[in-house]
Amino acid sequence: MAIKAVRGVRDILPSETGKWQRVEAAARRTFEAYGYREIRLPLFERTELFARGIGDETDIVKKEMYTFEDRGGDSLTLRPEATAGLLRAYIEHGFQVEPKPVRLYTVGPMFRYERPQAGRYRQFHQANVEALGEPQPAVDAEVIAMLMDFFRELGLAERLALHVNSIGDTADRATYIVRLLEYLRPHAAALCGECQARLERNPLRVLDCKVPECQPVIEKAPSILDSLSPEATKHFERVREYLDALGQAYTVTPRLVRGLDYYVRTTFEVLTTELGAQNAVAGGGRYDGLIERLGGPADSGIGFAIGLERVVLLLGDDDAASRPFVLLIPLGEAALQRLLPVARAARQAGVAAELGYGGRKLPRELERANKLGVDYAVIAGDNEIASGEAVLRSMGSGEQRRVSFAALAGELVSLARKDGAP
Repeated sequence: MAIKAVRGVRDILPSETGKWQRVEAAARRTFEAYGYREIRLPLFERTELFARGIGDETDIVKKEMYTFEDRGGDSLTLRPEATAGLLRAYIEHGFQVEPKPVRLYTVGPMFRYERPQAGRYRQFHQANVEALGEPQPAVDAEVIAMLMDFFRELGLAERLALHVNSIGDTADRATYIVRLLEYLRPHAAALCGECQARLERNPLRVLDCKVPECQPVIEKAPSILDSLSPEATKHFERVREYLDALGQAYTVTPRLVRGLDYYVRTTFEVLTTELGAQNAVAGGGRYDGLIERLGGPADSGIGFAIGLERVVLLLGDDDAASRPFVLLIPLGEAALQRLLPVARAARQAGVAAELGYGGRKLPRELERANKLGVDYAVIAGDNEIASGEAVLRSMGSGEQRRVSFAALAGELVSLARKDGAP
């Protein structure tokens, strides 16, 4: 019996990788235009890092982490998110002495034990951005604008909605939680079982529930904006002013909270209506105090994570899989020897070229050219070698002309540039 992939993980097939490469390239272009530098992090860390950083009472730490004991007896965990590991690297490698803000990003897989569904897997991929050491609200607005610039680069911004909120400081949340519990407890019977458990463990997480039966209760919950301190209120006002100055549209959503305990003040999400229950495509917020909690200096921070699987789903089938521009068809060993250097020269110039190996007859090779979807085929046999000219055939129109072997690679490069093809 053949071995299949583990439930909740998937192969990203060649038909999809073109879209993934486009998304990752857009992320790198956008982030680096804003001065962010890439950092590549380990896939696993000490379990203590996530317990201390994410919060013992979060669903991630309590139910979703892949934790194991290694041969040395240490408790290790596959990273469920990137911020804690990035901040560990920030502290460990002395980034705090650099000019602020320190701008870093990372792209890669994360791991959580969740119920698999469309756009959500147990191994999933994120692009994460962190701006560290700068408490000013202008940084919040710039980070949010950069996130939307990434979606704009992919042509998705008009299909997405940006929601922003402030959850205040630690004291503000303590005050709000008292008000929230006073409201929620009389309605506990109308909540799902998970939210009933959250009431005593982490009541803010009730506001993040996506279960339909909970929504009528959540929609009438008190607004956290009414519990903010004057300082937190002013910070949020300035964030909105800077977003307005940037021309960035947004909706203030007072019941927007994030699923991680470390957030303070600004929080935000980018939502879609096109993916069912998995409507959050990206989200983040400010986490002043987290670096200090992990043993570093009292530096502030703000960042976000983008769910790459969901972005790829939003792109749909518009992005065709990568395909070669030309198939070179040698008819026999002598023709193969003549076309091998032509194929190499074309590839060195950036043209995607597929080469036959002289063992198939012409009808079979032309059939293969059609299946590959190439724009052109180059045909060479004994007659072409004798004349010094190969046949260049347009697969779309069927028109053919002869091109000397000496000029063939240059002609393919010229055609590819004209057509804008790889």
